[in-house]
This record gives sequence, C-alpha cells and structure tokens, in this order.
Amino acid sequence: MLLGTGVLAGALGYPAPASAEDCATIVADAERLACYDRLAAAGKAPPPSPDRASLFGEAWALDLDSARIDLSLYQPNYILPVRYTDKVNTAPFAGSASATPGATLDDIEAKFQLSFKARVGSAFDRRLGIWLAYTQQSSWQVYNGEASRPFRETNYMPEALLIVDPKVEWGGLRWRIAGVSITHQSNGRAEPLSRSWNRVIGQFGFEHGNFAAMLRPWARIKEDPTKDDNPDITKYLGHGDLTLFYKQSEHSFNLMLRGGKGAAQLSWTSPRWLGPLRGYVQVFSGYGESLIDYNWRQTTVGAGVALNDLL
Repeated sequence: MLLGTGVLAGALGYPAPASAEDCATIVADAERLACYDRLAAAGKAPPPSPDRASLFGEAWALDLDSARIDLSLYQPNYILPVRYTDKVNTAPFAGSASATPGATLDDIEAKFQLSFKARVGSAFDRRLGIWLAYTQQSSWQVYNGEASRPFRETNYMPEALLIVDPKVEWGGLRWRIAGVSITHQSNGRAEPLSRSWNRVIGQFGFEHGNFAAMLRPWARIKEDPTKDDNPDITKYLGHGDLTLFYKQSEHSFNLMLRGGKGAAQLSWTSPRWLGPLRGYVQVFSGYGESLIDYNWRQTTVGAGVALNDLL
C-alpha cells in the first residue's frame, strides 16, 4: 500500500518531503497527513505525532484526539533556591506593621512559582476551549533569620480564558492561538502593602517550527479610585507584553518583553536531568517582577529547577 502511495505521489509530481518537520509545517489536516504518507512511502523514518509537531497544539491540547476536559501545567512551575537582586526594595515596608523593627531585607532570597490550567469545556473538534487557570508566585526571605524568614511577597493570579485555534498559515508561520482572558492579580495583603488589578487580556499565539511568539495586549478594568491600591500601575507595567520562545534539542529559551516603563525576562530551561526536573535560570530587568515591586526597577538573577517550560 505504501509502495503504491509512493508511485502515485511520484506520478502526480509530488516530491517526497525531506523530513517530518516539513510535514509538520502544513496546517491543513488532509495535506499534512498526505505529506506523512509520502514520507513513509519514501522509506524514511516514521514521522512524530502531529501533536508534538506543534508547540501550541501540545500545550493547549488543540488536536482532535486530545481530551475534552484537560488538566495540565500552565506557566513554568519552578523553584529558585537562590535569587539575587541588585536593588532591594524596602520602600513599601517602611513604617509597616509587617516590618520587623531593626530588620532589613536580604538581597538573596528564594523564589518559586506554581501554575496550572484546566479546560472545562470544548468544541468537538477542540478548536475552541474554555479554560480556568491559576498561578501563584512567591518571594521568600528564607535566609533572613533576623526578620524570622518571612515571605516578602506572594502574588495570586486566577484567570478565565476562551481559546480558539484559527488554523491560519502565512508562508509557514502558523496562527494557532486567538483568545481572551479575564485575569485578576493581587497579593492578598492589607493596606499599605495591598496591590491588585484586573485585566482583559488578548491572546495571540504564532509558531514556525521550533519558534513561537505570544502577543498579549491588555486593558485594565477600572476600579473605584478611593479603593485603588495602585492607580498608576499601567504607567509602569504598560498595556501588553510579547513573549518569544525557542526550543532546540530539549533546551528552551524564553524572552518576555513588557511595555510601560519597560521590563524584560530571559529564561533558560535545560533537558530533563533528574526525573521530571529540569535546570532553570531566570534573569529579570525592569519594573514589576512582582506586584509589590510594580514601581521599582531592579535586575535579578535566579537559578534552580523547573517541572516545565512555557510550551
């Protein structure tokens, strides 16, 4: 049967594809499967699953054979036992009841993040999904015995997302994510340390082979000015961000660029080296590494381990 397919493909003038990666760039399902048939007919190695050929397709369970109800990791789940800042932010804690008299904040602390998402409903072809997500990020002064090793900051971010797969291609660039989310982020603290905001965030994801980009413009949902903890937050954190992702030989590189007064975060995730754990390095520079630091500029470097990368 495969021999017949190969002869027919040659008779019709279709060249055998060079590799499975060539087939993976084809958006139309029928054409992509036909490409894999020609690859097999040419006697080359069996192609990988189309699910794994798409970074967004795998991360967001966009393929037809994925489960309608899905629970998976979302943002990177990591722990950085050592995270250094070049400029400690003590300003929010001055005069606060949370501050320990005579204590100072260390420039080295631990940082970790937990994040997962669940698809609670989807169309039969999986091209439309309703998701709920939760991300929690904490900065822990674990080495600061003078201040009783407090959690300096914890941010909580629940989200509701509507995600659609447009399945559009321009010259090999595939548009796989179009969506919108309602996102709340807060640190759950009382005044004067309380910080929070609510946003409507657009989600636009594109990929080409091992490269992916996610553009997220957002609009802040207005609050009562008398209850707004941080009325100038968009001045510092802007109205959107752009994340660029590249994966090669199980190494992942992730660059986030944010507007406002500016911020950038670069991370590297290694191949698995201890069970599911990967090495993880994160560098941040700019405003808003956490909500308590939204109007504080600093450069931080952290190293540790992660369970997953972004895609």
